[in-house]
Amino acid sequence: MFACRQVGKSYRTERGVVNAVAGIDLDVPAGRFAAIIGRSGSGKSTLMAMIGGLSRPSAGTIEVGGTDVWRLSETALAAFRNEKIGYVFQFASLLPTLRLIDNVALPAMLGRRQSTAATYTRASGLLDRMGLGGYLDAYPSEISAGEQRRAAIARALINDPALLLADEPTSDLDEQTEIEIMDELLAVNRELGTTLVLVTHNLALAEQAEQIVHIANGAIVA
Repeated sequence: MFACRQVGKSYRTERGVVNAVAGIDLDVPAGRFAAIIGRSGSGKSTLMAMIGGLSRPSAGTIEVGGTDVWRLSETALAAFRNEKIGYVFQFASLLPTLRLIDNVALPAMLGRRQSTAATYTRASGLLDRMGLGGYLDAYPSEISAGEQRRAAIARALINDPALLLADEPTSDLDEQTEIEIMDELLAVNRELGTTLVLVTHNLALAEQAEQIVHIANGAIVA
């Protein structure tokens, strides 16, 4: 699904250069559930952002589905992200002034690959899959944090992405809600065949993955 070759990310600060990620090689096949684990500040979220086309590497190459994403123009990269990659972050980041169904439909409306009616039919179906069929017209403030996270998963799936990136998606949730959200993510991976990459510091969650990548000080460790 994606391949990283000697990927690095450096930042220049007042105290000198910080190497957040240093020379990482990583392959994750299509359809796999991979977990990237490490302590806070280890570089795992930085790596995820580079794989997802959100943060440009300082060095190396990243191919997603055979496309060298960082050779794309800004316009082409934005379209690629929208069509091929779904994101679930630590916070749901739903737009507060939009109903749930509008939040979920928005990425597809931006891409305009299908009619508005078809987009909203799919958005409704995804919310129903996430157990939110009765909340289509609700606003984010009217539902719980766990329900917001499920809506965010639905939004990430609206364009049927080949790759789903989840960055600490359960860290602020209670244990039962964490289990429910992980069950949803695993179902997406197993039933839809979507490649799932989970960034977490929770070893219990990581142990459910087929591939575990441990990062420390910006590098993969055995």
